[in-house]
Amino acid sequence: MYLKKTIGVVVPAFNEEKLIGETVRAIPSFVDAIIVVDDKSNDSTAAIVRGIAETDKRLSLIEHKVNQGVGGAIITGYKKAVERGIDITAVMAGDNQMDPRDLKNIVEPVAKGAVDYTKGNRLFQGDAWKMIPRYRYLGNSLLSLFTKIASGYWHIADSQTGYTAVSLQALKKLNLDAIYKRYGMPNDMLIKLNQYDFKVRDVHVRPVYNIGEKSGIRLLKVIPKISWLLFKGFWKRLLFKYVIKDFHPLIFFYLLSCILLGLSIPLAVRLFYLWAVMGDMPDMTALALIFTLISGLQTLFFGMWFDMEYNKDLK
Repeated sequence: MYLKKTIGVVVPAFNEEKLIGETVRAIPSFVDAIIVVDDKSNDSTAAIVRGIAETDKRLSLIEHKVNQGVGGAIITGYKKAVERGIDITAVMAGDNQMDPRDLKNIVEPVAKGAVDYTKGNRLFQGDAWKMIPRYRYLGNSLLSLFTKIASGYWHIADSQTGYTAVSLQALKKLNLDAIYKRYGMPNDMLIKLNQYDFKVRDVHVRPVYNIGEKSGIRLLKVIPKISWLLFKGFWKRLLFKYVIKDFHPLIFFYLLSCILLGLSIPLAVRLFYLWAVMGDMPDMTALALIFTLISGLQTLFFGMWFDMEYNKDLK
């Protein structure tokens, strides 16, 4: 227990025979339950966990019959934590990339009741640029920007980190089956949390790399997929939070900005086509393009500002 709260840790694992033992054994003693979810591994991950469970009674193993992705494994762990009534549930990856010394800092704000969800932020580290592989740092930064807009949590960063802790109240409120089950799960989780005005906080954690882990992430495939997930989640959040749940006029600013910026595309195509063919830019087309671009950007920024103001207390 920690601060009189029961603590659970969900460990999603897929083909982690190399590091799963080290990961599980390093989980601090104040943790009451360790739930390892084997996502249909093809190696000896499950066997290693069963061996450790013989001496560590906190440990339980759930084995997926079908691979569901890292998000699916985490959701399975969340459901088990809710079933057992665990007050706070953290997530630590099975590849030992999450420093167990940071777990207390991750859990503490939730245990104190200050927030409902905490997530690690590796970018607080001054030399994170040197420690994190460059392509992952840049991809993470881009997705973090998109996630700020989509989720409404403008104060958060490092959206892709899976080192998190969540309250039992939040898990009970959310529809866990509706959360995305693949690599974009942390992004979708934030969108869902914002719909119910749960408080979220970033917590500094140390980046851990080059310890033998093997990443299966392919940024050229992942970024477009998560960007589309965020785009859809953004509009679902606006509809639920600012139309169905509680009306707010910022929805009109976002809609108007989409219309104006959408109109600027054919205007820009027409303008540059005529310039290329005729060598001249029609004044009216140029003025219309300038108007739609400037007005569209203004309304977009107003919508963002209203959204930021509305959610400023959720930290």
